Amino acid sequence: MNILCTRILVLVAFLLSGQSLSAQAETQVFNENAFALRHNFNKSYSVNFEFSNRAFIYTDEHIVYRMRQIQIAHFSALKLDLKQSIALGLMYRNRGVFEDSSNEIRLTQQYNRKSIFKTLRLGHRFRSEQRFYDDFTAFRFRYRLAFDVPLQGLKLDVGETYLVFTNEALLTSTKIDKPELEYRVSPSIGMLISKNLNFEFGVELRLDKINIRTAESVFLNTSLELNL
Repeated sequence: MNILCTRILVLVAFLLSGQSLSAQAETQVFNENAFALRHNFNKSYSVNFEFSNRAFIYTDEHIVYRMRQIQIAHFSALKLDLKQSIALGLMYRNRGVFEDSSNEIRLTQQYNRKSIFKTLRLGHRFRSEQRFYDDFTAFRFRYRLAFDVPLQGLKLDVGETYLVFTNEALLTSTKIDKPELEYRVSPSIGMLISKNLNFEFGVELRLDKINIRTAESVFLNTSLELNL
């Protein structure tokens, strides 16, 4: 079962990237890696710190590996009950070191609701963001629908894998440009390495500026989360 799901995910990655690259020359492919530390102070309050980097692996019709940005983010989450939570986030992204681009400070407000149907967990996430650049501020609103399910048994045990599938709609508004619509879809495979450590690998297709002129990009994502 694990091998089959992994092969399917790899196949999806090749199909998404191949279709995007053949569709238009300006399509870019990125690699993004993240490492997160999570700590639960009690049953209701938790914090998360994440460090991540993003690099080009295909751009301008060339295969390259060129760093684009690094970022650090913090989230504080409060559970309202077993199904609902709210969170506040602060993120700093640095691109100026790697290219002629503005750095970014981002504030995030989040509401999350989850439901469990036997082995399937379904999540609704709503976010509003204020993105501060050197010359302007962007306001973004996001809705994400996600589900995850263990691939062995009725619950996830150490050493076992799980499937995650997300799709997200985004609306960005600024004073200098017209509103932009975006859509993202991502299948991922995860593994619970130990009781407090899990790893995920996935591929994400992003469609930007759908209402203006669609730009496609593909992300190969890896993440490692440690619960302290």
